[in-house]
Amino acid sequence: MTQERVVVTGLGTLNAAAGSVADFRRALLGGVCGIGPVTVFDTDEFRTHTGGQVNGFDPRRSIPKPLSIKRMSRSDQLAMAAALEALADAGLWPMPEALRHDTGVIIGGGAGGMLACEAEYDHWLKGDRQPVYSRFAAFCCASSADHIATQLALMGPKTTFMTACSSGATAIGFARDMIQSGQAPLMICGGTEPLCRITYAAFNALQAVDPEFCKPFDQHRLGMSLGEGAGILILEALSHARRRGARILAEVLGYGVSCDAHHMTAPDPQAGGAVLCIRAALEDAGVTAGQVDYINAHGTATPANDAMESRAIREVFGERAGVVPVSSTKSMTGHTLGAAGAIEAVASVLAIAHEFLPPTVHLHTPDPACDLNHVIGRARRADVKVVLSNSFAFGGNNTALILGKFTEKGIGHA
Repeated sequence: MTQERVVVTGLGTLNAAAGSVADFRRALLGGVCGIGPVTVFDTDEFRTHTGGQVNGFDPRRSIPKPLSIKRMSRSDQLAMAAALEALADAGLWPMPEALRHDTGVIIGGGAGGMLACEAEYDHWLKGDRQPVYSRFAAFCCASSADHIATQLALMGPKTTFMTACSSGATAIGFARDMIQSGQAPLMICGGTEPLCRITYAAFNALQAVDPEFCKPFDQHRLGMSLGEGAGILILEALSHARRRGARILAEVLGYGVSCDAHHMTAPDPQAGGAVLCIRAALEDAGVTAGQVDYINAHGTATPANDAMESRAIREVFGERAGVVPVSSTKSMTGHTLGAAGAIEAVASVLAIAHEFLPPTVHLHTPDPACDLNHVIGRARRADVKVVLSNSFAFGGNNTALILGKFTEKGIGHA
């Protein structure tokens, strides 16, 4: 039986570089970096003070009434705002009543409502007031999917993934599976993540954070820049998208997952899990390494990760490893952890739809251990038909997405 093809019909994002998809496209084309001072909490006691913060976000403007922002954490609000933008982009907002019964929600996350919980706990420690325990309901990272599904009255499959920095990508892959298995014709999927003290403290303690801004693949890189944001994609069965005359932005050709089985925080220096993941994604998509036009790298700017990922790319792509363009958009958004794979999927779809290669900014002296074809500084124009988007997370939780330009014949398995 021929499997249903799965297409992307809508995008939504808020991140440090942009407050909308249109702004994000302009930022990617211009190599605009959104990394700067963190102000959502006091950073005086930390060794670093910068990150990829979403500035100027007004949840009441982005989430109009009658939708409620009551008991929604910053992470929930970012996810809801991005979901509404994606639905509008797909021509599905206001949501048609007939679609609500079968539409599903799959969201990747990490810290969830931790920022709000930290504030409540801080007030309690200072004796300012008794904590309002109902506010802790937003602590769970699953609350973002819950709010989207409940407030939009969506009754299809709903779940949340926590696979660390690959959560958003894993959510997209699983949403594609839900459509292909006939569980739902339409899925809202992606990831969301807030900046919060506990995450910021943890990465500072690991000394994995650059005090200025991250420099992926650079010989003088010092670590990542933590970020926040949300990325949401609307996925549909091709037959469903055609029936309603939807505009198709790209196709989800396949994905792969694997585990390093190596270490809780350090990647496998031999890149065994990453290689398995990329090869599984290519096989699932029905494309070869020779067909990939662009790699949106995980590219965290930590010494170990960038070297490992470069090794994986050389292993899979062979002689093409120095030819296929590679970039890390984390250099502009910061590392948004649970949202990273989803925001990078949005960037990848924009690259396909608008025919350009996003750059890596702050890359001035490429590390010899990362000898790839880096897109540096500003975007390049290119006909992008197939994109590999990598997400390699703590615990060796690896996910690779293959996204492609939609054609009637199909690039992969048609």
